[in-house]
Amino acid sequence: MAQAKARKKIKVKVDPVFTWQGTNKQGRKIKGEHSAPNINAAKAILRRQGITPIKVKKKSKDLFAARKPAIKPSDIAVFSRMLATMMSAGVPLMQSMEIIGEGHENASMQEMILAIKSDVESGTSLAESLAKFPLHFDELFVSLVHAGEQSGTLETLLHEIAIYKEKTEALKAKIKKALVYPIAIMVVAFVVTAILMIFVIPQFEALFQGFGADLPGLTQFVISISQFFQEWWWLIFGSIIGGVFALKESIRRSQKVAHFFDRALLKVPVIGIIMTKGAIARFARTFSTMFKAGVPMVEAMVSVAGATGNIVYKEATMSMREDVSSGTQLNAAMVVHKDLFPNMVIQMIAIGEESGALDAMLAKVAEFFEAEVDDAVDNMTALLEPMIMAFLGVVIGTLVIAMYLPIFKLGAVV
Repeated sequence: MAQAKARKKIKVKVDPVFTWQGTNKQGRKIKGEHSAPNINAAKAILRRQGITPIKVKKKSKDLFAARKPAIKPSDIAVFSRMLATMMSAGVPLMQSMEIIGEGHENASMQEMILAIKSDVESGTSLAESLAKFPLHFDELFVSLVHAGEQSGTLETLLHEIAIYKEKTEALKAKIKKALVYPIAIMVVAFVVTAILMIFVIPQFEALFQGFGADLPGLTQFVISISQFFQEWWWLIFGSIIGGVFALKESIRRSQKVAHFFDRALLKVPVIGIIMTKGAIARFARTFSTMFKAGVPMVEAMVSVAGATGNIVYKEATMSMREDVSSGTQLNAAMVVHKDLFPNMVIQMIAIGEESGALDAMLAKVAEFFEAEVDDAVDNMTALLEPMIMAFLGVVIGTLVIAMYLPIFKLGAVV
């Protein structure tokens, strides 16, 4: 019965925020913000907290207000771990929320946690309160909390959520490093080359004009490129920036472009291996977490598909979901997509299904591929560093040689 309730999707309306001023039990003036359905509800919440409201009004949007710090996924991971730890230590939910909220360094995170606490104090369930912040607490997070509340195992599921968030954030950081590191080096190399072409090479060009002799072919070639950069630098930089922006928008707006890009990314040497292992690790980690919470397999696969981080794996998971819903075993459904899932993964899931320990087997798959991603990123970094140094050495060395060839030629004549 509890699992049936946990399977319900929670749909809530986000309440407006009210700013208030009042006095506490000691008579000291205090102020703050609360979310509530209306102004009367906001006043009622304050009175229950022992605050006498003096002034309560709906918060207006201030276009010139200082921008609050953003809430990062890592903040949610830390919040999950702290809440799980404090509740495991016997600290009540309300007190745990208050301690975490008031002690948080991020003002936005502090405001959100205290707003959730106030909402729960007014009679709303924790899951429904979290669902009012969908940008930070996704459907998986809310569903697991809801299942924990209904089954009386909130502490246990909060611990599972904390592990899930920590593992997924660590995996994201590794994959981000794998993608950003080579791109950052290429950008630096391009910027350095552009600066040399636009500002340094023209100084040599002016010097060479007084030689009155033909320049070596390499030198003339570099000068021609420099002249092109000087004249069309705005087009070069504009095309690169515009191309990146257009690609991002195309991926966001077009399913076909997103599918092509994600599939192409899986085939890129080194990077593709990391992306593949990362998608499998997220698939297994999410599946294991939801299965432990008692979420039925067919329903869990919807969240699993969205958590893979790659549209190719997402579509494959949804396809497997259709097969599983018609009575096919998960491992048999995965065989159809054996180009995406290694045979080892399929066999381990088959053993898990036969033994009735699918969640434990999925957790082992996740741990294995998370370690594989870690090793692959470290190996890639070790491989790229000498290659990047060699590339930069060739580029800068070629430019230096091209600029000094006429000087060597003049020295030889003298």
